Amino acid sequence: MKTKALTIAAVAAVAITGPAFADKLDDIIGSGKLRCAVVLDFPPMGSRDASNNPQGFDVDYCNDLAKALGVEAEIVETTFPERIPALVSGQVDVGVASTSDTLERAKTVGFTIPYYAFENAVTANDKVEMATWEDLKGKTVGATAGTYEAIWLEGKVKEWGEGEFRPYQNQADVFLALSQGQLDATVSTVEVAEANVASGNFPGIKVVDKAPMVPDYVALIALREEQGLINYMNLFINQQVRTGRYAELYKKWVGEGEPADLTIKGVYR
Repeated sequence: MKTKALTIAAVAAVAITGPAFADKLDDIIGSGKLRCAVVLDFPPMGSRDASNNPQGFDVDYCNDLAKALGVEAEIVETTFPERIPALVSGQVDVGVASTSDTLERAKTVGFTIPYYAFENAVTANDKVEMATWEDLKGKTVGATAGTYEAIWLEGKVKEWGEGEFRPYQNQADVFLALSQGQLDATVSTVEVAEANVASGNFPGIKVVDKAPMVPDYVALIALREEQGLINYMNLFINQQVRTGRYAELYKKWVGEGEPADLTIKGVYR
């Protein structure tokens, strides 16, 4: 009877604890590699240097995350529309790709707390008379399909009932179309607008005004069910801020000044 009781107790203990399953965090550590989806036509967050090597805030952020995990970083270039499909299909482990944390996207992927926040600006072809963001009304405008800016801009065109919205596959195509006069104006992050004007790669464009949009909070993304990995990245973002690394990367890639506050009053601190 004693042996039988011990056997039953052992079986019950196993049933309670259940088998231990490795999660994505374990898989990444075990593989020795972190594959990050990064958009490389989105300076200063992601671009290529003169030697065609990836560079930018998001590239450094991926490298920092890999270092914290004790693995090697692999930058996987994606366009904005490809970020989530690349994650869902298993081509990448995480997205470090300036992904706006929308409720619609959260139906498909999991988001961390914000790691960056953008304000947005209106950039126009300098042959078009524009003084404020309201001059977008009636114009031919465009933005990268599926982005926060594109959703806002297309909504404005529908609200006004005039003008035309054109979606593009990537940010470079938007600014090329703007430079060539195929678009009158676009809306992008302030950082991207200023970087593209300063680059000289898109002559004949000018920053006109800030767009009246709420800050665009962006997060790291992982598969929705990978809560262990998401929890780890939340703590990583917290430590990037409190160690001063967030401010250091901001100064390196964006410039002088204070980086945006990542907290929302009354929600989280």
